Amino acid sequence: AVLVESVLVFAVVLSVHAVVWDRFSWCAVALALQAFYVQFKWDRLLRLGGAVFQFRGAANSGLLPASMVIPLLGVVMKERCRAAGSVYFERFGIVVASTGMLLALFLSVLAVGITKPVPTNTCILTGVAGSVIIYTMKHSLTVSEVIEVLEVLLIFVYLSMILLYLLPRCFTPGEALLVLGGVSFVLNQLIKRSLNVVEGRGDPIDFFLLVAVVGVVLLGLFFTVLFLFMDSGTWISSMFFHIMTAVLGLGVIMPWLYRLIQRNPLFWLLQFLFQTQTRLYLLVYWTFLAASACGVVFYQNAKRSSESKKHQASTITRKYFHFIVVATYVPGLIYDRQLLYVAAVLCLAVFIFLEYVRYFRIKPFGQTLRHLLSLFLDERDSGPLILTHIYLLLGMSLPVWLFPRACAPKGTLPGAGALVPYSGVLAVGVGDTIASVFGSTMGEIKWPGTKKTFEGTMTAIFAQIIAVALILIFDSSVNLNSSYAWILASVSLVSLLEAYTTQIDNLLLPLYLQIMLMA
Repeated sequence: AVLVESVLVFAVVLSVHAVVWDRFSWCAVALALQAFYVQFKWDRLLRLGGAVFQFRGAANSGLLPASMVIPLLGVVMKERCRAAGSVYFERFGIVVASTGMLLALFLSVLAVGITKPVPTNTCILTGVAGSVIIYTMKHSLTVSEVIEVLEVLLIFVYLSMILLYLLPRCFTPGEALLVLGGVSFVLNQLIKRSLNVVEGRGDPIDFFLLVAVVGVVLLGLFFTVLFLFMDSGTWISSMFFHIMTAVLGLGVIMPWLYRLIQRNPLFWLLQFLFQTQTRLYLLVYWTFLAASACGVVFYQNAKRSSESKKHQASTITRKYFHFIVVATYVPGLIYDRQLLYVAAVLCLAVFIFLEYVRYFRIKPFGQTLRHLLSLFLDERDSGPLILTHIYLLLGMSLPVWLFPRACAPKGTLPGAGALVPYSGVLAVGVGDTIASVFGSTMGEIKWPGTKKTFEGTMTAIFAQIIAVALILIFDSSVNLNSSYAWILASVSLVSLLEAYTTQIDNLLLPLYLQIMLMA
């Protein structure tokens, strides 16, 4: 299974390399080769318990698929923005690619360094790949860009040491690279933009995303350290939690956002949300869907009898939420992507805040949330945090947030790139859902080395093709320019990756589909 997963990742890397064909795509190929070898060292460390931190079990390290996401995103973003004539975002793509490569190299060197005896061949390969990447960076980045890349690496190192210690068994090494690397990059961008505020420059919704992500992470770190010294389950602690959340929100996060957007954040948000009648209709519709999702949770818990406390929700039951999320995102993508962007940020902040309430057992809802959500746990929620629903939201939202709007003057990219914002809907909302439902109910032929079925994968590919046809009918801004073969290949590769990967597919699949469609 690991070998087939690696072959699929190499197919994506080589596809991007064939389209781009520059020094950075060659670096991506070198990075993939060394990550493939180092991945086996990480897997061995996890099996023998020799890793520094406790990682999520029942999965391989996932180093190769995770290592390639950020570099490939940077490479395809650079190419798209170069074609659109946006020099600033072309340079930004180069910084993203360089940062991703350096973070992946750091994880590789870490694995090689703690493996005993030292693997000579892997060390040589890592050294050669690292030399090629650093040489390319030396001749491609300015001094300020080099400093920016090193800042992200420094933040990543400290954030990894803190969060992997506080949250054992929540991530594989690959998932930690993706999640903590992304948070480190966002934090560095926020610091950089806060120090260089230029009035009228920058989109307020981008600042809103940066501040929201950093705000909830800092909030979690603050309370994690605080509750090491006091019991979080008492009423006094709970009151203190709510008061300090209000203080940090109104005293730190709001002023920070005010400095960036140069206006009152609350007034700006209210004006933004209710700016048009279409937005009002969408908000009412989304409220109804949110109520429906809560109804599913309460109904499934009501069915759980006192005799079967260990009863878990079935795969099909969990996929109800995928259908609800698809019904949420598709109208937003068609009618108002900016509103969807902001609403997804708000939803992410609410999800993470509710997870804090559940994790710390904050009264009056902490224990209730623990009971309600325990029904929907699966083998991937082996740590103290329940992250599956947050990963689902991220998988649907990241293609919307990472869409290079400045490099798409007409609001959409040409060819297959027009489907980039729909990557989450196609890969997770349609493909993963249909594969799970049909595979678990009708599947008989299993892929070698996995529990996934041939029928589930084929049905997922077919369903995504139908979804693309429906998008073409209902979204007039999408014009594929006869790039149907590339779309079919992209969908097929990502669907096969879903069958073989042991990583969080809700997070990984949309990003790989976005990379292929942007390429």
